[in-house]
Amino acid sequence: MKKIKKTVILGVTGSIAAYKACEIIGYLRRSGLDVNVILTKEAVEFVTPLTFRTLSGNKVAAGIFDMPEEWDPSHISLAQKADLILVAPASANIIGKLASGVCDDLLTCVIFATKAPVLIAPAMNTNMYEHKIVQANIAKLKSVGYHFIGPIKGRLACGTEGVGHIACPENIVKEAQRLLK
Repeated sequence: MKKIKKTVILGVTGSIAAYKACEIIGYLRRSGLDVNVILTKEAVEFVTPLTFRTLSGNKVAAGIFDMPEEWDPSHISLAQKADLILVAPASANIIGKLASGVCDDLLTCVIFATKAPVLIAPAMNTNMYEHKIVQANIAKLKSVGYHFIGPIKGRLACGTEGVGHIACPENIVKEAQRLLK
């Protein structure tokens, strides 16, 4: 019997940790997974679609109104294709939008249109991560079945050390593989 390749939709948001998503793609692909990348408009300020297209071997989706190559509403086709949606790095912004039910970009629309599990790997400044509203948003998402990994304590872009550093890419991929079983 032929093994069916599973698909991970990797959502990359606006964070300096966006470069870690490149490493995550490598681990996912080496473990035999197909990876489709969705970049938020903020993520494109840190990394380019060409980088992700090259690493994933697939077209990168960025805009909800981008013209598909064939008639196929991309937020629905990506949502249906997903065996797992992984958001790494996940900014406070995307966590807040998801917790509030805001669907104003391709990534949030795909997440709300899927039946696949969602794994979120936060990355942000310690003060942002520890903020009561961010913590309440995370708790709300966990209560409806979203999965989280990290963040961990580490060196942050602002030059300080604290909780907010994205989890290790290998650990993120291990958790993704666990959820795919």
